[in-house]
Amino acid sequence: MPLRKARRPTELNAETHVATAFTGVSTTVHAEFSLPSAEGNEREVMERVAAAIAPLALPYSRLERLKTAVAEAAMNAIEHGNGGNAELPVGVHVESTSTAVTVRITDQGGATPIPAAEAPDIEAKLAGKQKPRGWGLFLIEKMVDEIRIHTDGSHHIIELVMNRGEL
Repeated sequence: MPLRKARRPTELNAETHVATAFTGVSTTVHAEFSLPSAEGNEREVMERVAAAIAPLALPYSRLERLKTAVAEAAMNAIEHGNGGNAELPVGVHVESTSTAVTVRITDQGGATPIPAAEAPDIEAKLAGKQKPRGWGLFLIEKMVDEIRIHTDGSHHIIELVMNRGEL
């Protein structure tokens, strides 16, 4: 799936329906917005994503898992991708098809690749052999059905995909 060029995120007041000629899959855009990379904005991202997809009525457990993954991904974008610089925005794009919801979170730190998720080892963490933090990507991978990570040289783009039905 080709990535769209990152652009200045805008607010969407209504759902936008897009029919992709290439795939024939109809996509609905539920929200597109950006927030400054300030501590605590991961909660606002989570709340706005949840509100945007509320009409889809995801099963409660799947919605809660997606909200956790969105908050973690937004926190990573704020802290690591943008270095906590409030002048750098975190972009959020929320869309769905008949089978899945995709949340795309973009930061400005694309010159540095995102490292692979390291499985946390509590014993190693307590012994100081593993960083005390670093559960984010590992947790995100366990919360959603699919995660896609892209870097275009300027931006990190993380896509969180959650199937719409119970699994």
